[in-house]
Amino acid sequence: MVNSTPIKKLMKTILILFASFFVFSCTSKKEETSEWITLFDGGSTDALRGYKLKTFPNGIWNVNNGILETNPDTTNIDIITTQRFKNFDLEYEWAVDTAANSGVFFHVQEKMAMESGNGNSPNWLENFEIQVLDDQHFNDTAAIRSAGSLYDLIIPVNKNLKAIGEFNQARIFQKDGHVEHWLNGQKVLDFQIGSQELKNILAKSKFKDNPDYGTDTEGHIMFQHHGQKVYYKNIRIKEL
Repeated sequence: MVNSTPIKKLMKTILILFASFFVFSCTSKKEETSEWITLFDGGSTDALRGYKLKTFPNGIWNVNNGILETNPDTTNIDIITTQRFKNFDLEYEWAVDTAANSGVFFHVQEKMAMESGNGNSPNWLENFEIQVLDDQHFNDTAAIRSAGSLYDLIIPVNKNLKAIGEFNQARIFQKDGHVEHWLNGQKVLDFQIGSQELKNILAKSKFKDNPDYGTDTEGHIMFQHHGQKVYYKNIRIKEL
């Protein structure tokens, strides 16, 4: 009589390997075929709305010649995505006027009241901010708060900014806490949310007394109106 045990074990191993390959293949295919979601392409602002508002704040943010720009002569209102995101790959282009300041936030919750007249919403006290800035003329020239930085926490490296008024190409990649920020083709930030390294940085920062800072793992993308003239275009996002 032939002992079929080795054959059964071999067949079981083959089936397990096949199933694993099938799952991996489907997952990889899903990630590869994920479609970009247009947030702003020069026309419609339907994918965006004002912070704590149901509509887009026209007149405070305007679309001119395919570019989304702030109006510095009004009450400041930040804009957020109508959709919430967890893991994402965000691409956008930004430019600033002289001495202008803005920022891009992620995993934003709408739990804090808007504070008009103070230059920005209070969300910088709660959420990670990728800084948008005129490094040359803004009144605060600290590198840790410069363009491309993780605001007041991590200084960007390998940074090559465009001149004032010219558009910088930016990308924020966030997956399960791993964050990368790319600026004009160079990776300028790379950090892990929740890591001991970042915890040590936070413990020495202005955010040290806020245990909830940066703890949300999904939420809105937010573009800050800080009271100066800034410009955004070609904004799109891919869920990961």
